[in-house]
Amino acid sequence: MSSVREAAPPSRPDMKVGNNPLHVAIFFGVLLGALGFAAVSILHDMHAVGEGTLATGTFVLLGIALIIALGFEFVNGFHDTANAVATVIYTRSLPPLVAVVWSGFWNFLGVATSTGAVAYSIVTLLPVELILQAGSTAGYAMIFALLIAAIVWNLVTWAFGIPNSSSHALVGSIMGVGLANQMMAPTGAATQGVDWGQVEKVFSALLFSPVCGFVMAALLLLTMKLLVKNRALYKAPEGDKPPPLWIRSLLIFTCTGVSFSHGGNDGQKGMGLIMLILIGAAPTAYALNRAMPESAMPAFIQSADRAHQAFQAHAGDVPAAPDELKAREIVGAALRAKSVSSPETFAALAMLSDDISSSVRTYGSMKAVPAAAVPNVRTDMYLVADAIRVMGEKNEAFSADDKKALKSFQSDLYAGTRFIPLWVKVSVAIALGLGTMVGWKRIVVTVGEKIGKTHMTYAEGASAEIVAMTTIGLAEGYGLPVSTTHILSSGVAGATAANGSGLQASTLKSMALAWVTTLPAAMAISGCLYILFRQLF
Repeated sequence: MSSVREAAPPSRPDMKVGNNPLHVAIFFGVLLGALGFAAVSILHDMHAVGEGTLATGTFVLLGIALIIALGFEFVNGFHDTANAVATVIYTRSLPPLVAVVWSGFWNFLGVATSTGAVAYSIVTLLPVELILQAGSTAGYAMIFALLIAAIVWNLVTWAFGIPNSSSHALVGSIMGVGLANQMMAPTGAATQGVDWGQVEKVFSALLFSPVCGFVMAALLLLTMKLLVKNRALYKAPEGDKPPPLWIRSLLIFTCTGVSFSHGGNDGQKGMGLIMLILIGAAPTAYALNRAMPESAMPAFIQSADRAHQAFQAHAGDVPAAPDELKAREIVGAALRAKSVSSPETFAALAMLSDDISSSVRTYGSMKAVPAAAVPNVRTDMYLVADAIRVMGEKNEAFSADDKKALKSFQSDLYAGTRFIPLWVKVSVAIALGLGTMVGWKRIVVTVGEKIGKTHMTYAEGASAEIVAMTTIGLAEGYGLPVSTTHILSSGVAGATAANGSGLQASTLKSMALAWVTTLPAAMAISGCLYILFRQLF
């Protein structure tokens, strides 16, 4: 993998900004403020539920894990957020510093208003036992290994100025940890390596990203040429002169849209892992969504009872498990095997559904569940929700009404366990923004002048940004992680090719090489780190 050494065009924007003492002071002020805000928020959440002071070792591991998770989002900003500002900088629509701050602000809003669906689609790639034991030594080894591996690979590609997908690196890291976890399991032990069904789903979205970006941006530019005859749109900027107002407004709008969509999609990828860290270290405060209102509990209980009846009806004459512990073992084994269809499994799911209903009925609300009962209640909720997910819509054993009831119960279970506190969103958004301010130049230069042979035109930049904004926004709505980097950089390539501007083969080769090697490299790094950390812990 080699850095591209093409000569820069004479009209490169002035990007010597952001390094004066005031900017440095603001940067470190925001950094310290974000870390302090996160620490105060954790203490407040723990105090609100009456959880005692954490043991010193747990507190240290929690702090290190959170810093590493936010570090991943910080490095994510080097790559992905920088793509959003490349087009407005190289078309002179916004000055570099203004573009970076503007993009950071809309990334913040995107993260703050995100649903959390993408965050938990990443989490479902992890082995079941590691998710349920996030506070164990194996859980911390998993978090450290996969995040550090993704950070290392992102930094390597950034150092060479090659646009790389943080999503791609994170998925590879998770796969590496899963395989290493399976290899380290004792012979005959019940353990899971990689959920290949989920990997296929996520990887399909990542594979779709560069193809979609290239083809759709090329088609959009050709359509613009047919419909919009204004020649200024297809010309490069003249010196430092900003584009006409309507073109400038379009480019700023698309930059805003990409930044917002990026925050809503990529910003979530570290959130699910941060929640695993918090659940492991302070389960009383974070294992259950204590913000669920008491008014929602009667409907929740009714949904649980309806699911219990559906599972029990399909259990047949199979006797119930002797206790909840055995029922959890049965469901866990079914999830590892990806086969939730036996009467024994349905009997176990019926018992767990009834246990969930009884707990909520006894305590009255999620926030009233006592600390001692929280781990078991969350485990039951996670296992049943994941079992319904694995069953999917293709399970012909259930009627349409049963499927509807189970889907409704799954939604209620997700509401109780899949939540992101506001302070986590704020911390991730700040990490993304600060990462952009530090590392934006390398990737901006590559996207702006090393993909095409000529200077980027207004139409090329707008086509790539419109496609990226739309695709990423749709993916967030469906809970699919996609690569902002691949969509936008390949979009620039597609629009450039359609405009007849020519492409720099050396850059495209480096990008393709990074795409091909990211998965095995991240897997190898994270797998080795996981084995090392398991020995150390």
